[in-house]
Amino acid sequence: MVLGVCFLGYFYKVNKARTAPALPIIGNEQNHHIAPFSFVNQEGKTITNADVKGKICVVEYFFATCKGMCPKMNENMEKVYKAFRGNKDVLILSHTVDPKKDTVAALKAYSLRFDANPDQWMFLTGDYAKYSSLEIKKQLYDMARYSYLISAEDDTAGVSIDKDFIHDKHYTLVDGYGRVRGFYDGTDNGDVGRLIADINTLLKEDRNQ
Repeated sequence: MVLGVCFLGYFYKVNKARTAPALPIIGNEQNHHIAPFSFVNQEGKTITNADVKGKICVVEYFFATCKGMCPKMNENMEKVYKAFRGNKDVLILSHTVDPKKDTVAALKAYSLRFDANPDQWMFLTGDYAKYSSLEIKKQLYDMARYSYLISAEDDTAGVSIDKDFIHDKHYTLVDGYGRVRGFYDGTDNGDVGRLIADINTLLKEDRNQ
C-alpha cells in the first residue's frame, strides 16, 4: 500500500513536470489572450484569428520604407523563417505600422525580398475596401498594444491616431492557444537564437499536451 502511494506520488511529479510550461505564460493572471482580428496579407487575402488558431506565431511591427531598425529586424526574421520554413505549425505575422503607404501591393513587393511564402510569412495591413488608412492604423495599433503587448507601456495618452507611431524592435511569441509566451529583441542575434530555441520548446510542449 505504501509502495503504491509512493509510486503514485512519483508518477504525479513526473507527469506534472512533463506538462508544466517551460516558457512563462505572460499575463496569465488576467487570462490574457489575443483578441479577434481581421487583416489582409500581401496576396490580398483576409487573415483572421481563425487562420492562426493552433499555430505558433511570431509577431512584429515594421514599415517597408524604414531605413532604421526594420531592415535588421526582417533580416533576422528571415533566419526564423528559414529555421521553420515548411512547418505548418509556425507562422510569422509582420504588421505594418504605416498602412497609408504600406498597401497590399507595397507589402507584396517587400515580401519578395525574402522569398516569403504568404501561407507562412504574412505581411499584414487592413481592408482598404472597408476602412480608411487611419481606421486600419488604429486596428493594427490596438492589436500591437493590447493583444501582443508591443509598446504596451508607451505614453500615448491624448495622442490622436494620425500622429501616433509605434516603432518597436521587439518580436512577440504567441502559442497555439493565443497566449503571449515571450518577447525578443529583433535586432539582437542572440535574442533571435533564443526565439528559435523557444519555438522548438513550444512545438515540443504542444506534442506533450
